[in-house]
Amino acid sequence: MAGLVIVIALFSTSMLAGYLAPFPPSEIDTSNILVAPSWTHPMGTDILGRDVLSRIIYGSGVSLSVGFVAVGISTLIGVILGATSGYYSGLADRIIMRFVDVMLCFPSFFLILAVIAFVGPSIWNIMVVIGVTSWMGVTRLVRAEFLSIRERDFVKAAIAQGASDARIIFLHILPNAMAPILVAATLGVASAVLVESGLSFLGIGVQPPDPSWGNMLTEGKDNIEIAWWLSLFPGLAILITVMGYNMLGEGIRDSFDPRLRR
Repeated sequence: MAGLVIVIALFSTSMLAGYLAPFPPSEIDTSNILVAPSWTHPMGTDILGRDVLSRIIYGSGVSLSVGFVAVGISTLIGVILGATSGYYSGLADRIIMRFVDVMLCFPSFFLILAVIAFVGPSIWNIMVVIGVTSWMGVTRLVRAEFLSIRERDFVKAAIAQGASDARIIFLHILPNAMAPILVAATLGVASAVLVESGLSFLGIGVQPPDPSWGNMLTEGKDNIEIAWWLSLFPGLAILITVMGYNMLGEGIRDSFDPRLRR
């Protein structure tokens, strides 16, 4: 429940960023450079006099957009490949699983770094790259669910009645496999937010002047001795977001598993 409240608050904040921010996130005010937290600037200002609170609010929209889009792409790829592998088995299963094994040999973060180095850093490239490099876990999860569900009586009855493969997959098996997919997708949003923040922190993610929690941390580390708030508040935003989505994923898992509700 707490995770759901945190996620709803974060989502609402990101959707209303333009209305909730007290100042434009890129407004430079040389008279208020590195001002400590106060009533006017609750989270202080940065090295250009920009309001940190406004930039964190706008950054929430960037980070959560990357998380949702990237997870949508990875889940779509994972469901398609996992369903094909688990339902048809045989040669299709062996080819897809060997491809998954090859992809898992590469550390995901370094694979993303390599791809971004070629395609260039931008928010859209980051969304796509994170999505197309993080589908392996979903594929294996969906495959396992399909291998289990396809042996149940209602699926065998549908096959005996002559139902098409597409009907069996999308109307009989997939709806019964949605619970673990939802859990994986929810946890995937938190992972995608962390990856985007890491890329932006390294300078190959969202590029300034667009605010992102990661590039705000980069600016903060250079002034951490004299402006602690530049690192504290973006770090807390990342912590609360990741914690909220992890708690929500665990809550969804518990609600779908009767053994964990006892």
